[in-house]
Amino acid sequence: MGKEEQGIDRKRPRYAVIPRTLSFLFRGNEVLLIQGNPQKKLWAGLYNAIGGHIERGEDAASGAMREIHEETGLVVNHFRLVGTVLVDVERELGVCLFVFRGEATSGDLISSREGQTAWIAVERVSELPVVPDLPLLLRRVWLMRDGDPPFSAHSFYNREGKLEIIFS
Repeated sequence: MGKEEQGIDRKRPRYAVIPRTLSFLFRGNEVLLIQGNPQKKLWAGLYNAIGGHIERGEDAASGAMREIHEETGLVVNHFRLVGTVLVDVERELGVCLFVFRGEATSGDLISSREGQTAWIAVERVSELPVVPDLPLLLRRVWLMRDGDPPFSAHSFYNREGKLEIIFS
């Protein structure tokens, strides 16, 4: 199939998404989170899982592993895709979030320009300032077992501007 057969018509815009990753890394009953650098434009001071944009030429798993290495310095195993979330941001633009789960196996934990990394007990995450979707996604990923199928979700901003997530 040639690129002209991909059905892209610039005269009639369609819904498009920006690909991103979000990786939940576990060590026993702890999850690795990053507290956003206070100078960041988005999510300054808030905790989130490890993630970022997928670069041109990367697949979702490679992009996730690159982000993990850049932001934590860790090597992971049992790494797998556990879900996808389509986030509506504007009428014709959104984010496609590829959600991964893994276990940290080696490496020295580092922090980066993105923020400070820390191992947090899963039951303590509710005590922290977090990005809006982290509690729901963490709970979903934490409860997943090997062999569970990946979840699919749709996220959007309601009339009050709050983020909502609906799982299929």
